[in-house]
Amino acid sequence: MGRIVLMVLRLFYIAPYYLFRIGRYGKQAPRNYEEAYAYIKKVTKRANHAGRVEIEYRGLENLPKEDGFIFYPNHQGLFDVLVFLDSCPRPFSYVTKKEARNIILIKQVGDALGVIAIDREDIRQSMQVINRVAEEVQQGKNFLIFAEGTRSRKGNALLDFKGGAFKCALKAKCPIVPCALIDSFKPFDEKSLKKVTVKLTYLPPIYYEEYQNMKTHEIAAEVKRRIEAEIAAQLAKEIENTV
Repeated sequence: MGRIVLMVLRLFYIAPYYLFRIGRYGKQAPRNYEEAYAYIKKVTKRANHAGRVEIEYRGLENLPKEDGFIFYPNHQGLFDVLVFLDSCPRPFSYVTKKEARNIILIKQVGDALGVIAIDREDIRQSMQVINRVAEEVQQGKNFLIFAEGTRSRKGNALLDFKGGAFKCALKAKCPIVPCALIDSFKPFDEKSLKKVTVKLTYLPPIYYEEYQNMKTHEIAAEVKRRIEAEIAAQLAKEIENTV
């Protein structure tokens, strides 16, 4: 967590104001998600710069033209959401585990963006979350869901994607956007404070017409396959460039 400390120390003079402003967005009625997202994106970029983290991203042209889609990336660590906030031009919310919902700053950002907390031990509550996300996506809101359920703790290797995470997309009949994260575990999981680069690729979307007849575990396997193929290609390219 040394890099988090670095971020805070380098922004200590302005951090309380950031927290105050983000907190205000969460208390607005009605909520202005676009304005809140724009401000949080600005703060995220400054925090990443302060923490000596560079974000390289590609594939923005693959994003669906209309809002109302779900990002499904691999999950490497606590830094993952910051990669999307830094790079994505389109406002989105995300689903998080209930244990993280009330942590300072995460709570304020969650309130501002309409983040939904899920209790993975409560089947009934989990179904309510699935239905709520599907409804909000149908209304034109974008979401980010980590289908592995927990971070892999295996570097750039993936865990199996859980089929249940794709029930939201099936209910909403929305585009699924696979996303490949590379080295997103490094900023917060490694002890080094040296400059680090995190990569994100937005892959071509999978539209409802393509997956409507698939079972959720089949959708999960296909999304995982596409992400793994992209990560393998990127890592192979890195090795080739160093030879």
